Amino acid sequence: MTTLTVAGVLFGGALAGCGGASPAPPPPPSAPATASASPAAKKPPTMAPGPAGRTPVFSRRPVGGGAAGKGAAEKVVALTFDADMTADQGPRAKAGERFDNPELIALLRRLKVPSTVFMTGRWAEEYPAQAKGIGADGLFEVANHSYSHYAFTADCYGLPVVGKDAMTRDVERAFSAFRQAGVRNVVPYFRFPGGCYDDAALSALTPANVTAVQWDVVSGDAFATDAGAVAEQVLDGVRPGSLVVMHCTRSAAPVTGEAIGRIVPELRKRGYRFVKVSELMEG
Repeated sequence: MTTLTVAGVLFGGALAGCGGASPAPPPPPSAPATASASPAAKKPPTMAPGPAGRTPVFSRRPVGGGAAGKGAAEKVVALTFDADMTADQGPRAKAGERFDNPELIALLRRLKVPSTVFMTGRWAEEYPAQAKGIGADGLFEVANHSYSHYAFTADCYGLPVVGKDAMTRDVERAFSAFRQAGVRNVVPYFRFPGGCYDDAALSALTPANVTAVQWDVVSGDAFATDAGAVAEQVLDGVRPGSLVVMHCTRSAAPVTGEAIGRIVPELRKRGYRFVKVSELMEG
């Protein structure tokens, strides 16, 4: 995994999870109204609350999941892309720093790769047309990556910290930013900035009615300069039912598109089918 500088972390976030093992998903309840794509759309699956009502955590399709009992043996993989931007990075964007990656989104469309984009509310505000376009495309679904990309625990790679009493408001503010940008295909999933969480954060987020989504494969694309190394790390790590974390930000993950150009054909050659997180969770 790429070593993260403090400046880099404050931009894009780290890729290492700080929580424990994911609980096995019980039958999914209905998704919250704040995150549904449309009244007529099929509601995406979610997980029931964890112990003491805490927010549940999903990191890969568990053994025994999947249609017709195929479980983790079914060759499916979910590629996820974090569209990171912190609440205070407007001046850097105005100065020309690019926190988006439209070429990557275009490549995913050309390759017909269903994907889940974990978007911060601040990113949707900075790039409303792109956010709306991603959300309007059935190839993608948009999930919540917080509004500010501030940490939900202390000591999370140098990120500023959201207070426990402000965590749900931060998540709801991101959903509000999606609505303001006209984003559709929004799912009730949340990814902790930096992947850092603890039981207190899971408890604080209970009112948000989201399922936290982590990963089991770290791409190492953050601040990487070698696309081949990123591709190799993903290809070495993917197993049936895997969930891969990558980034959709040009300035902090400049070789992601090139890596995807290597990863997708190879995984298809190996018999893998790409799915969104909602489909991976559906099993």
